[in-house]
Amino acid sequence: MFEELITSPYNGVVQQVLVKERVRIYEWEPLFMIKNDNGELLPVKVGVSGEIQSLEVQEGDNVIPGMVLAYVKEELVVSACD
Repeated sequence: MFEELITSPYNGVVQQVLVKERVRIYEWEPLFMIKNDNGELLPVKVGVSGEIQSLEVQEGDNVIPGMVLAYVKEELVVSACD
């Protein structure tokens, strides 16, 4: 298991937090909705599956690119081959 950072790709304001701590997430599922400086509502998605360990932002928070939104305990499935 590895810990993965979920960071904001946008400048803006967190409009919705779509996940909770200790909840399992799946690859490319929307986790946050951020309203950018142009007023567009944009989803934050990541290519990992795992469990949300902590949320670092809440609705109404201002974010910038690279800012940590959450930590995920990533689940890696390793399979053996001959």
